[in-house]
Amino acid sequence: MNNSENTRSGTGELPAGRPLQTDFETGLDYPRLGSVTFRRGTLTDNQEALFNEHWPRLGKVLAEGSDERIDIDGWFGRAGHPTIVEIGSGTGTSTAAMAPLEADTNVVAVELYKPGLAKLLGAVVRGGIDNIRMVRGDGVEVLARMFGEESLDGVRIFFPDPWPKARHHKRRIIQSGTLNLIATRLKPGGVLHVATDHADYAEWIDELVNVEPMLEYKGWPWDEAPMLTDRQVITKFEGKGLDKDHVIREYLWEKK
Repeated sequence: MNNSENTRSGTGELPAGRPLQTDFETGLDYPRLGSVTFRRGTLTDNQEALFNEHWPRLGKVLAEGSDERIDIDGWFGRAGHPTIVEIGSGTGTSTAAMAPLEADTNVVAVELYKPGLAKLLGAVVRGGIDNIRMVRGDGVEVLARMFGEESLDGVRIFFPDPWPKARHHKRRIIQSGTLNLIATRLKPGGVLHVATDHADYAEWIDELVNVEPMLEYKGWPWDEAPMLTDRQVITKFEGKGLDKDHVIREYLWEKK
């Protein structure tokens, strides 16, 4: 990583321009970012100060052209603990609420939106939560380039963007290729947990539950799951869904 990349990473800034996308060459379907414009938000002065002080310790940025694997034990300062990656952590409401319930587990929250990461970072610092770290970047690219094969005990995707228009379905994160990528990153016995309150997206996922041969679909609930699956908290998006009487669907898979 060169000096400019170090500077960007230290301040949580993404490289300019369209992000690089891995060509997986598997023949499977992957979400494509295309010309998506990511929301830009500003931080309050307090958020900015807190972010600048703590991000170098708690956060990393997906570097362009780099396949730098994360040293989990070194980053968390402890060895031998299970590790879960949450893709699309948003403002981190559920991330921060769940982490104290699974203090033995390392949680890596992946999100593109800096103000969301800033809110989570604030909750981590104020709450003295020591088992959360953050990565700014696209979830698929982070999994592909920053984590090795069979390195994770769990992957969570809670209330992903449903991309409701048919022409945007190719941007949905739940695709055959993503499920394959997740399977390669999970240890045997590792768990994938997905939740959505969008009926059309649930139908989309229903069609894919058995598409990846390395993942055994366990349905919901799965009482013997080796990680916390009862979220016990209502995320902001889930709360909105409940307010609209949406049905929340949960999905669990186990790596064979």
